[in-house]
Amino acid sequence: MSDPAHRRWQPTPLIVISVLLHALALLALLPRPELWPWSLAVIAINQLLITAAGLWPRSHWLGPNWTRLPAAAITRNEVAITIDDGPDPLVTPAVLDILDAHGAHATFFCIGTQARAHPDLIADIVRRGHSVENHSQHHHHNFSLLGPRGFRREILAAQHTLSELSGQPPRFFRAPAGLRNPFLEPVLAHAGLRLASWTRRGYDTHERDPARVAARLLDRLAAGDILLLHDGHAARTTDGQPVILAVLPRVLATCRAAGLRPVTLEDACQ
Repeated sequence: MSDPAHRRWQPTPLIVISVLLHALALLALLPRPELWPWSLAVIAINQLLITAAGLWPRSHWLGPNWTRLPAAAITRNEVAITIDDGPDPLVTPAVLDILDAHGAHATFFCIGTQARAHPDLIADIVRRGHSVENHSQHHHHNFSLLGPRGFRREILAAQHTLSELSGQPPRFFRAPAGLRNPFLEPVLAHAGLRLASWTRRGYDTHERDPARVAARLLDRLAAGDILLLHDGHAARTTDGQPVILAVLPRVLATCRAAGLRPVTLEDACQ
């Protein structure tokens, strides 16, 4: 993987086509103003397509997006367990203990304000061999509606916070809820960050049944998969246990039985 300095932004075919469509739709009105309904329809359909791409977390239409590990990691039978929305003082320590017990490493996509509130947990994550990555500074629910300035503010603030607390700058970014718009990738490129989503998710922020969460994560589990769980905002089982604590041991046991090795996203780049 290249050094985490800013990289050149390259618009995707969808972005290039969208710009051309908008320009042509407007230029068509100069000699034929009566065509405005058609021009408006073309722009509206194009905007719907861009919106759909932003609402699909695993889409590559708006820019590069890690939905699987690189080929070399697949050859090594590696998978990545990614854990979002922490650190959480009640859940993260137990998650770290489970990972230690199985000799596994994970990637923690941390919220900047949460990290600032619990710097000891960030230090512990790093000390135990895991990686800390960027999940925005505040995890705003309207993140996907922000423009370039809002994206820069949220992403760079988290980058500063997490770099200071972990001792190294994050190399990956995950958007809150995975939602985004075309203005995100240019900001990530300038910051030297790579967007990472997932191959499969358990919906463990609202699903209270660990068996269902585990089934979603483990069905046809294969080398190269990126799994998504949450230590922050975790749903609780009927007996009040955070779902991730019931699911993670099952995931790790299945990985071991299948000969799969959980690694961090950064280690998968080696």
